Amino acid sequence: MNQYFIEGGVPISGIIRASGNKNAALPCIAAALLSDDPVVLRNIPDIEDVQVMLATYQSFGGSVEVLGSNTYRMKLGNIGSSEVPLEYARKIRASILFAGPLLARTGKAVLPPPGGDVIGRRRLDTHFLALTELGAQVEINGAFVFTAPELRGADIFLDEASVTATENAVMAAVLAKGETVLTNAASEPHVQDLCRMLAAMGAKIDGIGSNILRIRGVTKLSGCDFEIGTDFMEVGSFIGLAAVTGGELCIEGPQFQDLRPAKISFGKLGILWEHEGSTLHVPKNQAMAVNCDLGGMIPKIDDAPWPGFPPDLMSIITVVATQVTGTVLVHEKMFESRMFFVDKLIGMGARIVLCDPHRAVISGPARLAGSELQSPDVRAGMAMVIAAMCAEGRSVIRNVYQIERGYENLVTRLSSLGARIRGDED
Repeated sequence: MNQYFIEGGVPISGIIRASGNKNAALPCIAAALLSDDPVVLRNIPDIEDVQVMLATYQSFGGSVEVLGSNTYRMKLGNIGSSEVPLEYARKIRASILFAGPLLARTGKAVLPPPGGDVIGRRRLDTHFLALTELGAQVEINGAFVFTAPELRGADIFLDEASVTATENAVMAAVLAKGETVLTNAASEPHVQDLCRMLAAMGAKIDGIGSNILRIRGVTKLSGCDFEIGTDFMEVGSFIGLAAVTGGELCIEGPQFQDLRPAKISFGKLGILWEHEGSTLHVPKNQAMAVNCDLGGMIPKIDDAPWPGFPPDLMSIITVVATQVTGTVLVHEKMFESRMFFVDKLIGMGARIVLCDPHRAVISGPARLAGSELQSPDVRAGMAMVIAAMCAEGRSVIRNVYQIERGYENLVTRLSSLGARIRGDED
């Protein structure tokens, strides 16, 4: 699809199942390169980024078989190429995740500069630091060329808790000689999923879920049958959507422990949810009022590496804050361009002061008017869908390819909840 047409002002209502975690699916697909045995991955979301990663895997000579809904069987014996095709690399940033597995299996990896969301400077230095510590050499000549006749375990301190750099380092270290200690490692749920998948393949990893990982290299990994967790970013998006439209929503299958940081931040906006068994329930008619800090101070919502509030939910909660009574400061610490989409919200009627590239003061509730919008990235694009859903009148959102990179069958699923949304192919 190229664009969405949305009629706002309609409360959503019903039941929806959480999709698999996009940010776990992508490194797990890359990790399938580490074994020449079959790997079965389950709960993989049907989104554009996944299809690009699977196509990249196939470009190395691998086969991909669809076993059923959201389930793939992958098999790769001898790797025919160590170079990520340019056409795939330019589409998604996750293409960098093939560096570690290719180095471990072939001693070489050639990667064109990765594409993906334009949300500010996204350093690759931490990847280089980790892989060179493990014995790789890096040459930059239009592409990134990594070579390593032999990977050796090392004591590595990452200069930032980068998710993808942690994942690359772990995937390289599991087949390196000796022990690797990875300090200041990212510990997000998707990093944990990757580590658990590698453990199921025979990797020796201690400290999963912490910021210090100890990896004892093995000579070979086997295949596995692994199911990734659900996408807590998608769940957070649907919680926000239900709240701002005044709807009632049941979300099946979320992992509640992954939502604890989000629950605190949404709670600052008077938005609560309940859970029973494996279902999360967002009641209708939420308080939708800012809970001030002690002494009546304006509260702040800021992001941080896990277990802080996820940066991928900052765009979502910014839109939600426009519909809440009171004032809140939103502080996006990690990407200097992520907040620039707020000018579109201001154009719709939101009361926002953008203090600098990282901070915005939001006062609500504001009556939003339908508008013509352009999706700049996955999360800001979904934030625009939420804004359009609670706005008065009709909105058109273009460049929805960016949204569909991260949200599975969005039009169909939201329509099933009563949303008045259609794509230009409907």
